[in-house]
Amino acid sequence: MACYYAVMQDLLNLVARYGYALIFGATFIEHLGLPLPAVPVLIGVGALSRSGQFSITGAVVASFAGSILADVIWYQLGRRYGRSVLNLMCRISLEPDHCVRRAEDTFAQNGVWSLLFVKFVPGLNAAAVPLSGMIRIPPVRFFLFDGLGLLAWVAFYVSLGWVFSRQIELAVRLSGLGGSLLAVIVAGLALYVGVKYVQRRQFLGALRGARITADELKTKLDEGGPVTIVDLRNQLDRGIDRVRIPGAFHMLPDFAEIDFEHMKRTGDIVLYCSCPNEATSAKVAAELRKRGLISVRPLEGGLSTWRELGYPVESLD
Repeated sequence: MACYYAVMQDLLNLVARYGYALIFGATFIEHLGLPLPAVPVLIGVGALSRSGQFSITGAVVASFAGSILADVIWYQLGRRYGRSVLNLMCRISLEPDHCVRRAEDTFAQNGVWSLLFVKFVPGLNAAAVPLSGMIRIPPVRFFLFDGLGLLAWVAFYVSLGWVFSRQIELAVRLSGLGGSLLAVIVAGLALYVGVKYVQRRQFLGALRGARITADELKTKLDEGGPVTIVDLRNQLDRGIDRVRIPGAFHMLPDFAEIDFEHMKRTGDIVLYCSCPNEATSAKVAAELRKRGLISVRPLEGGLSTWRELGYPVESLD
């Protein structure tokens, strides 16, 4: 038992010495989109602050500084490079690619107010900040709403650790982990990353299937074959990029007011979106096949590849 308390004291001294740098680094890395959950760190520091190991004010300041620095980087990248940054964010994230679509839908419904709560929604925060830059939210307005959202996020988890500090301390003692506590934390993080990686691979594997290339679609259109082209982009995307493949009609992925019997008689159906890996198009294609529409294929590369090859587009106006 004496050895246990000695190890715990050494660990607390280590955390007390590097604690604020640890808080800054954890929140900075998480908000960059890398798989290092900062919430356990915030809760732990909140618990330690009740025993005098940390200042709550210092913990909040360090957390806010790390978070806002990462958010400023992504905001500026989104403002400069647009959708390519959103796609990059989802490619380095362990969350599935639909994070972009969810963030866009959230912004379409709530606007800049979304920044007040997206920090609490897993998978949304990663795309919300570069999206803010992409849709040109003014810098002052972004910093105001993003800053308030960050303060609420930091304060909530630090306060949670402070309120339940006694229970957290008791749980650590009853666990009997002692000197292996750090090893358990590392193992837990490795398990988290491993599970997310497997989920992502399964997600990408599920998207594999028959696709149509832009060249093949252009040939079909030139030959005058029966092809129905469906634009699956949400309103936010269409508002920013107001063009479409000629003849395409818009459909949201929830299939509202769609005449499936009519679509069965329209020949080939080609779906396109603007998300990484054609995630939305592939999911909608799978759902349409379940509903009896056999000849349904996502457009490989979506609208971006179609336009990069110099094929024609028409204005939505």
